[in-house]
Amino acid sequence: MTRDPAATAKTLSEALPYLQRYAGAIVVVKFGGNAMGDEAAMAEFARDIVLMRQVGVNPVVVHGGGPMINDLLARLGIKSEFVRGKRVTDKATVEVVEMVLTGLVNKRIVQAIMDEGGRAVGLSGKDDDMMVCEADDPELGFVGKPVEMNVQVLRDLFSAGIIPVVAPVATGMNENETFNVNGDTAAGAIAGALKADRLLLLTDVAGVKNAAGEVMTQLTPEEVRQMTDDGVIAGGMIPKTETALAALDQGVRAVVILDGRVPNACLLELFTDQGAGSMIRTTEPRVKPREA
Repeated sequence: MTRDPAATAKTLSEALPYLQRYAGAIVVVKFGGNAMGDEAAMAEFARDIVLMRQVGVNPVVVHGGGPMINDLLARLGIKSEFVRGKRVTDKATVEVVEMVLTGLVNKRIVQAIMDEGGRAVGLSGKDDDMMVCEADDPELGFVGKPVEMNVQVLRDLFSAGIIPVVAPVATGMNENETFNVNGDTAAGAIAGALKADRLLLLTDVAGVKNAAGEVMTQLTPEEVRQMTDDGVIAGGMIPKTETALAALDQGVRAVVILDGRVPNACLLELFTDQGAGSMIRTTEPRVKPREA
């Protein structure tokens, strides 16, 4: 397909207020879902992250890796127990989780960003005690809830022009403890500790839908709570919206639950008036040119 140079130039011109708006902003992106297993989708995501950094945004990528963990557990013959539908993460399981997330998945994303011309460093919540956890539910074993965040290492990487890629594995309050942390939860905790301008939760759905099945582009925390009480927000969307509300409480300016299957979803959300999902925030959106 031949691209129209004039249309490309017009798009860049229209993006100017948004580029000015997000210059120097911290944007935490939770990456997961189907795109992680698709090389073309991974490369496109990496290109978007590199572009964000190129125009002055400070992105942090936080990733999951559930399917890869399940695959390796099966290959190693480690059987999982479940309590109320949730996997019990015992010592053997958390060792596999750490191997997959901090090794295989983390370094794939780092390499994809490097391949697109960016600079990236892979970390986990263990590095520099970035994320310290306690057990979220003792019955579930080593599933962690962040209780202490130390994010200076991320600010140091921003200063060096490096994109941090964080695996949601954390240390505990006791020696030699390792916790598996839900990827959304980890992204929310990191965004809150950084007082990020945006937390983007990439999913495999179009966003938060109302009772009529329509995607809501703007929501307040009060609307989210009411829709949850009414059963409109249900299932897998509940933990995502809970993460969003917790992040807002910690000082994040806005959280967007967006469809990671949409090409260039992050760029659409940040640099166009179209957006790509459901924004949850307590105030009206603000886009204004940089003051002289």
